[in-house]
Amino acid sequence: MKYYFTINMSAYDFLPYYQGHVESIVATTTTGVRVQFPAMHLRQHVTSIGIKGYFCLETQNNKFLALTKIS
Repeated sequence: MKYYFTINMSAYDFLPYYQGHVESIVATTTTGVRVQFPAMHLRQHVTSIGIKGYFCLETQNNKFLALTKIS
């Protein structure tokens, strides 16, 4: 299953996720579905301004497969 969503989070707001104090991200997809996945998968997308972009979350049987930044 593929889920598409946008994230716009400052580096300061992402800090608790990056440090591991908060383990999961909950996002609302473009179709209104709420998805939850481990925050560690966003670490590679953090820049000095934070995380900003359009993402695709891929799952199979409700298990994480991949997180891709589309734009």
